[in-house]
Amino acid sequence: MAELRHTATTQIAQLHARYTGPSLSSLLTALLRLADPPSPSATGTGHADITKYEWLTNQHRDTSSSIVGHPALLQYMAIADGESTARVKFELTERMLQPCGPPPPKEDD
Repeated sequence: MAELRHTATTQIAQLHARYTGPSLSSLLTALLRLADPPSPSATGTGHADITKYEWLTNQHRDTSSSIVGHPALLQYMAIADGESTARVKFELTERMLQPCGPPPPKEDD
């Protein structure tokens, strides 16, 4: 935690030294950007309460969609499996529905 404070303090000091010439509003804008990091906009990045199953499902779906979306990877998988590219694409797309099997039962508190 001390490292984070030191890093933030160092960054603020660097920003202050950098923005002493320009207007105060540009310094305030830079400090607000530093204090409030952007939230993750991608849907697979997760959050603090994500379960292991949800995280694994997102990883498998991301991997499958990347293979389907990149023709060279799709061709590589097809050659490795001894299947046609259409068959591999179909199987990967079907597997995206439940890549890690059915979800575990939810625990009621």
